[in-house]
Amino acid sequence: MHWLQSELLYIAGLFGVIVFAVSGALAAAEKGLDVLGFVLFATVTGVGGGTVRDLILGVDVFWVVDALYLQVCVAGGVLTFFLAPQFAARQRLLLWMDAMGLALFSVLGTVKAYDLGVDPLVACAMGMITTTFGSVIRDILSERQPVLLGPEIYVTAALAGALSYLLLINTLADKTVSTAIAVAIAFSVRAAAMIWDLRLPKFSRY
Repeated sequence: MHWLQSELLYIAGLFGVIVFAVSGALAAAEKGLDVLGFVLFATVTGVGGGTVRDLILGVDVFWVVDALYLQVCVAGGVLTFFLAPQFAARQRLLLWMDAMGLALFSVLGTVKAYDLGVDPLVACAMGMITTTFGSVIRDILSERQPVLLGPEIYVTAALAGALSYLLLINTLADKTVSTAIAVAIAFSVRAAAMIWDLRLPKFSRY
């Protein structure tokens, strides 16, 4: 049973990486870069958040231990280079895939940190870092406004996933069920924001 749980989490992690890698490569398409630029954007977006998380936690960087994550990013970058027009035409589908990637990364990042025995608040922060920092690096390279500063409910959805997992794992004590429910919650928050254009209120001096 533990083996099955580990395999499911591993597959989910790979799916999240490829989704974010494609989104990064599409940013390279907007800049009109060459194939190496596509691979660079795909890689920093796909594994950037997890890299920052692992460096902060002081553990081996996940894609150094398992190069398949890096291979997936390279494949995603090259594939997008040749299929960018087709991907761009399905922008709505990619937004939904990105929402699922967000949900997966926010929870899986929290799971990894929490399993290392860090404080729950730290685990929550690691979940959010895993989700957002790859996109932040992508946006800086492409000279966009970083996603963290945007008005959309994005980071909030990641926070919902991270907090949900921490609450559920201490209530249900079943990692697979807790992970699945937390991913569903994060995805639902992001989906609701996309469907109804929900946004958090902005600060105003007046």
